[in-house]
Amino acid sequence: MGSEGEGVFHMVDVSLITSGPRRAMLRTDDDVRIEAVYEPSPASVTDTAVVVAHGFTGSADRPAVRRAARVFAERGAAVITFSFRGHGASGGLSTLGDREVLDLAAAVRWARELGHARVATVGFSMGGSVVLRHAALARETDGRADAVAAVSAPARWYYRGTAPMRRLHWVVTRPAGRLVGRYGLRTRIDRRAWDPVPLSPVEAVPLIAPTPLLIVHGDRDAYFPLDHPRMLAGAGEAELWLERGMGHAENAADEELLARIGNWLTRA
Repeated sequence: MGSEGEGVFHMVDVSLITSGPRRAMLRTDDDVRIEAVYEPSPASVTDTAVVVAHGFTGSADRPAVRRAARVFAERGAAVITFSFRGHGASGGLSTLGDREVLDLAAAVRWARELGHARVATVGFSMGGSVVLRHAALARETDGRADAVAAVSAPARWYYRGTAPMRRLHWVVTRPAGRLVGRYGLRTRIDRRAWDPVPLSPVEAVPLIAPTPLLIVHGDRDAYFPLDHPRMLAGAGEAELWLERGMGHAENAADEELLARIGNWLTRA
């Protein structure tokens, strides 16, 4: 899972397929095709576009992602959802948050090309780590984010302190696990180890300011305990929401929380 070129963000090709709400195939800097969906807000009161980055094994068409997109649109923002490489109809292989910054960069640049002067990013779990790294790496480019929210994100790599994360590491690192990922979880995983190891989320946070940053985490998250969001928030300038009774990522984010995140993204 090499990291070469991770500081370069540009979209090489966009192909619009429908009018109104638009489906597109974006092409990343490393030539991976990424499926994406653009939905204008039915009650547009802002020029903000919100780009949604799903968690591992998710996709643009998963119900929890579609629910988040609907709630954000109801807050007055246009919304772009997309499937990371190795997920959904996108090409390539999942690199677990490494080269996925290029997928997010393509989606952000598409929002700019569609005329949005302000683009906010929100990511869940793996997507949370990606929005943090993207915000740090692209902060001085026209592919930058203007506000960033990371939900249920890890602070550091290689964490195995919970049973769900030990199972995930088995899926990622073992041939039999990758078969389960491909056929059971519909996620195609790169078998190569990171080389070099990418910037970690907690290392990215100090580089994000002055971009507004929100860290959201549930106190019943079975994957990452509360030291992860506290470490992230303590590493830089960030607002921290610890949500009582919430589990992990987009599946656990109810509509009330999504509405609050949407309000923050459009007003930060």
